[in-house]
Amino acid sequence: MTKEIGFIGGGQMGEALVKGLLKAGLYQAHSLILAEPSALRRSYLETTYGIETCTATIPVWQTCSTVLLAVKPQVMADVLTSAKPYIQNTHLIITIAAGLPIAFYERLLDNKMAKIIRVMPNTPALVLEGASALCCNAQVTDDELQKATAIFNAVGKSVVLDERYLDAVTGLSGSGPAYVFTFIEALIDAGLKTGLARDVAETLAVQTVLGSVKLLLENKEHPAVLRAKVTSPGGTTIAGLHVLEKNGFRGIIMDAVEAAANRATELGRQ
Repeated sequence: MTKEIGFIGGGQMGEALVKGLLKAGLYQAHSLILAEPSALRRSYLETTYGIETCTATIPVWQTCSTVLLAVKPQVMADVLTSAKPYIQNTHLIITIAAGLPIAFYERLLDNKMAKIIRVMPNTPALVLEGASALCCNAQVTDDELQKATAIFNAVGKSVVLDERYLDAVTGLSGSGPAYVFTFIEALIDAGLKTGLARDVAETLAVQTVLGSVKLLLENKEHPAVLRAKVTSPGGTTIAGLHVLEKNGFRGIIMDAVEAAANRATELGRQ
């Protein structure tokens, strides 16, 4: 095997991982190979990152000991079935397909000795600020799990959990960016409603969220403590917070996360 890591799928998440690994200096471009059916996409990835690409997945399995599956769940069965004769017990298989449990891969490959690491990343990995959760089967060694963790730390932060928690991760951090974007959109609309120009409202809303997160990370205080520091007796903030509490703001967020987690469980069963 002549390559260190092979990627199957050159979409946004596949590109994000390639970008992160190269930027972090964990791997060199010549040690990566990526299989992608789109000629336009292959050309872009070769030009942008200097990596080798191919159309079929077989060269990836033949040249790499670690293979990262970055394809959609609905095509995963076809991708693996076509490559099944080339998949060995020595391969470390890392998958980022949402909803597919480790048992799915073991059944499809007819091999419970296969080394499988399942990961739930999220889209901020595209700007190297992702949140990922990893789990693995019993065949994966500690060193192999650390290797996978390093890959996802290159595009943000990661945690290692038991697989039974991954649906909860899907509901929280996997779907979480959509909740955050919706909240920012609502802040912008609120600025418009109270008379601000759209560009002003967008600038203030986005910077407020960015600044709040950075403050939280740097101060390392509980969000409730920081919220209390902004909230003066009889002031404007408590008036706004009262409306949020009265309308069940926190309960709505918890319900949304739970609904997404439950849906992830349903999709996994299907």
